[in-house]
Amino acid sequence: MTYDISENHKRALYSALRKKELRPTKQRICVYNIIMSKKDHPTADDILNRVRKNLPTISLATVYNCLETLVDCELVRQVNFDRSSTRFCPNLTPHAHFKCSETGNIFDISLDEESIRSLKAVLPKGYKADNFELSFAGSKTISSN
Repeated sequence: MTYDISENHKRALYSALRKKELRPTKQRICVYNIIMSKKDHPTADDILNRVRKNLPTISLATVYNCLETLVDCELVRQVNFDRSSTRFCPNLTPHAHFKCSETGNIFDISLDEESIRSLKAVLPKGYKADNFELSFAGSKTISSN
């Protein structure tokens, strides 16, 4: 049974759970490890299939509970596109997402400080953003060469 995570991820997980007075159960550790090991923005069903390789009897409800805890502890983010299933992102830095309409793949788009300042500048006067979600959808461009 393998659900080991790197020492940095383990410290982050244990610390975040401790702040919420929660235990690092083997299910939470395994779900977190799955998300951190392959940063492809998996759905809960994707995570369930991967976790079952290590914890064959885990239920979808348990996976959802673990995901809710990880989101609440600010260890992962939910990513939503239109009416698609919620996906989970381990990248906690300010960034945007791009979803390829052909493959369904989701890519992180880094945002520099100037881009973030520009986005904040369009807010209504007297308001500040505590968080933002920016996403793009499209497909590969065909090179004319």
